[in-house]
Amino acid sequence: MMPTTSMLSMLRDLPWLTLLIFWPLAAAVVMPLFRRSREACRSFALAAALIEVAMALLVILLFAVGRSSLPASEDVAWIPQLGIRYTLTCDGLSLVFVALTAFIGVCCMLASRSDDAKRPALYYALILSSLATVQGVFLATDLFLFALFWEAQLIPVFFLIGIFGHGDRMRVAIKFFLFSAVGGLLMFLAVITLGIHAADGPTGPTFALYDLTRLHLPLATARWLFAAFVLSFAIKIPLVPVHIWLPDAHTEAPTAGSLILAGLLLKTGGYALIRFALPLFPEAAVAYAPVLTVLGLIGLFYASWVALAQEDVKRLVAYSSIGHMGLAVAAIVSGNRLALGGAVVMMLSHGLTSGGLFAQAGMIGERMGSRRFAVLGGLWNKAPRFGAAFLLCVLASAALPGLSGFVGEAMIVFGLFRVDVVTSAFAVLGMAATLIYLLRLARDTLFGPPRSNAPFPDLSPRETALMASLVLAMLWIGLFPGPVLSVISAPLDIIAGQVWPAVATVTTGLGL
Repeated sequence: MMPTTSMLSMLRDLPWLTLLIFWPLAAAVVMPLFRRSREACRSFALAAALIEVAMALLVILLFAVGRSSLPASEDVAWIPQLGIRYTLTCDGLSLVFVALTAFIGVCCMLASRSDDAKRPALYYALILSSLATVQGVFLATDLFLFALFWEAQLIPVFFLIGIFGHGDRMRVAIKFFLFSAVGGLLMFLAVITLGIHAADGPTGPTFALYDLTRLHLPLATARWLFAAFVLSFAIKIPLVPVHIWLPDAHTEAPTAGSLILAGLLLKTGGYALIRFALPLFPEAAVAYAPVLTVLGLIGLFYASWVALAQEDVKRLVAYSSIGHMGLAVAAIVSGNRLALGGAVVMMLSHGLTSGGLFAQAGMIGERMGSRRFAVLGGLWNKAPRFGAAFLLCVLASAALPGLSGFVGEAMIVFGLFRVDVVTSAFAVLGMAATLIYLLRLARDTLFGPPRSNAPFPDLSPRETALMASLVLAMLWIGLFPGPVLSVISAPLDIIAGQVWPAVATVTTGLGL
């Protein structure tokens, strides 16, 4: 029998990062073979998503647990004349979002059983393709390759909304595509500009992130390029005032589309801001930090105010995403390492909580034919398992201690307090404002007299498995955040040192 160490070495030598990206894409290409059977499409898509989860867990075991090979990387010359390489890198920051992507992929396959009625093979192929492009965004460290994945992730979501959405779906899909494509085009032009500047440097033509962080750009040029990057990322986050595509997209998207939008695409914006915009343009990031902080806090209060007036469950949850991600932006640019780590944990938590709420909003729509509060109320008595899962998602989103939302928001508040007391105070007030619409969401959905006599079946075994997985993940991060904080610590220390060299990092003994 081959020694265990040799087997581990062989496993580490496999191109796991490439497999994480292209396995879902390969499964999407094969999906039309099952088009004659809706159940076969569902089973194959779920199996493909579970294999993606297994590969993500194997990467965690091989690289994160042993710590001997982080960051893992794959690097191959692609277009050497232009300095473009196929470079994938997985450090702790990438790893947590790679795992989140794989997990949300399984949730998408379990979430809804009505949206795939038209063309199930195409429906699940688009979901798998979206997972592939998002994994590429989280793993690419050649800026040209990153920009390609960034633009590619628009395509499957556009068709998911346009073909399988509801209501005025095509108008909403075009709105989403135009907003995202314009921002992506500006970022792509900024990437090309960086490549041109790098061509005159000692390394020659390159789009490698590490090489580009060592460029000495004129301050005015760096600020314009930073603005182009941030605009593209702000649209995806979404940051006020470029947020207006999101509520409509969520309202008309199929359930899986909403899970991808809230759980993954919004996170690509926050991740890219940390991974690329901050280290590439540190001086510009410091200069524009006050503006971004103000916009983030405005989004927090604005989203709370508008969410309170919504009459559709999905639309209310969509506005809550704007508020939570606005707070994350304020933490990312704060100049405090603790707040930066809190933003990452908060984004992970938001992926879980919003995923759970959007999945259950889809269940409400399937059972009631409407998601409006006018036909809800009293669901706890009709479906206690549904009510318990819904309430846990609401409480996690409200940052109840012991659930995932509390860890990130607590770190953000303490981090912002170290930087500026006024900013921290506004952040706390904004978080308190979110409680108003979240409590209203729970009250008008679960409690009080029923506003409709329509039956509301409780969670099916499939839906129970979905919600139990999400709730367990929220509890794990809320009660045992140490492993996540430990994994993201080293890359965040490096990024914080590049942008704010005078900022003392949090001690590694705390694992933050």
